[in-house]
Amino acid sequence: MSSVTVEVVSRKAILGEGPHWDEVENVLYFVDIKGKEVRRYDPSSKTETAVKIDEGTISLVVPVHGQKDKFIISVGRNISVLTWDGKSEKPSNLETIAEVDDEEGKRENRLNDGKADPSGRLWAGTMGYESGPNMFTQKNGALFSLTKSRTISKHISGITCSNGLAWTQDNKTMYYIDSLTYKVEAYDFDIEKGIPTNRRTAFDFKANSIEGLPDGMTIDSNGKLWVACFDGHQVIQVDPENGKLLQRFPLPSPKITSVVFGGPNLDELYVTSASMDLSPDELAKYPTAGCTYHIKGINAKGLPMNRVKM
Repeated sequence: MSSVTVEVVSRKAILGEGPHWDEVENVLYFVDIKGKEVRRYDPSSKTETAVKIDEGTISLVVPVHGQKDKFIISVGRNISVLTWDGKSEKPSNLETIAEVDDEEGKRENRLNDGKADPSGRLWAGTMGYESGPNMFTQKNGALFSLTKSRTISKHISGITCSNGLAWTQDNKTMYYIDSLTYKVEAYDFDIEKGIPTNRRTAFDFKANSIEGLPDGMTIDSNGKLWVACFDGHQVIQVDPENGKLLQRFPLPSPKITSVVFGGPNLDELYVTSASMDLSPDELAKYPTAGCTYHIKGINAKGLPMNRVKM
């Protein structure tokens, strides 16, 4: 069995999130939500570049299928198309194509995690106003999808902090996290209609005595889920079929935010983290908090990530 190694591959972020491995370019895209940046890490040259988006918080980045230098990103409550060459400090263009939660009592919400499903449909959810660390306006957000025709559909309401998404290889199950439930939940999924139904618990953090909140997640080729533990110092591998914990991968940062498979064979992990809300003593204890980690030797393989089709 190979030994696990952990390497820091990025500079610190305030709130690193949304990792997307692009197997076309063999690079990692991710965001700093509160730093208002989209970042690109190229492992072949070990270089990181970033583009600043002054218009608002940026919580997701997904390349657009068949369109070079085009990405779907979130800007606050808006979904936008970013044109960026992956090098410049400023975008070539930023076009808003949709808005969510534009109603009384929800305009302080913001979009959080988001991904494309295997059909190329974007999914992204909102979270309530955050008045302090892990203190959100309760059940004020929702999970949305965006079609190729740029139509927004609301699927699940009463969400407090929308987070991780994943789909099984047969496209029949969608996994989803609302962090403050302390659960990963499963839904039957209709890939043609894009409708999740039959909500049920796939993994319960409290029942398994897992520290922290479930945050971003990904799925491996065997159908097991890999979940980032915010305020939990680790990524865990779980079996959603029986709700059991399989493995833990400790990391030198308490606020682990998301995880994605990457590398030429999709058998490595890239893990984002946050440095926000840490005391001076904690920042001294965890000097790489906020960095992105590269983990090798995990003995698992992921699935290719999906691009948005427009």
